[in-house]
Formats: sequence, C-alpha cells, structure tokens
Amino acid sequence: MKKSEINFSIELDANNIPEKIFWEATDNPNGRKEETKAIALAIWDQEQHASLRMDLWAKDMPVDDMKLFYLETIGGMADSLLTSTGDEVMANGMKELVKKLLKHLEENQKGK
Repeated sequence: MKKSEINFSIELDANNIPEKIFWEATDNPNGRKEETKAIALAIWDQEQHASLRMDLWAKDMPVDDMKLFYLETIGGMADSLLTSTGDEVMANGMKELVKKLLKHLEENQKGK
C-alpha cells in the first residue's frame, strides 16, 4: 500500500502569530517545501459528527486575498461535493453564494 504525507510548518512571531507558513508533501512534483500565505484544514470527527477546523494565514496576507481564498475554497468544495455526492442542489447553491460574494468583493475593491 502506498503511503503519502502532507506536513505543515509555521514560523510564529513573539505573539504566536504566523509570519510564514510552509507545506510539503511526498507527492508534490516540485519535491521541495513550498511557502504559502494561508491554509484551511477541515477534518471530520466521526464520533462527534462535527468538523474540526484549523485556519491559519500569515500576518502579511492582504485582507482581499484572504477573502478571495475563502471564496475559492467554497467553490472548490462545491465541485468536490458534486463529484462525491452528485447533489447538484447543494453544489449549485454554494456556487451561487460564491458568485454573490465575489460581486460584493469586486464592488468593495472598486470603492477603494
């Protein structure tokens, strides 16, 4: 059986706020540690029937990039939900929410 690992390392400032975030995976074609500005990890707790979440972002990540990151995450979740369950109603609802919030984000950026 093949085994694959994904590892994260976080450099924190004196106040324990992430300054740099790195990830590496055994299946990463680049074969090296990569820097990122944010991670969002969700784990399903089967016993509690609830999600465990960990969201981290580097303190220098721009707020608009953070908002876009979440919108792209929701869109990706919609695609995964459709592929794994075939539930078009839920997937399309999530995609519509992304469109609505993306429009809001674009309007706010114009006002700056």
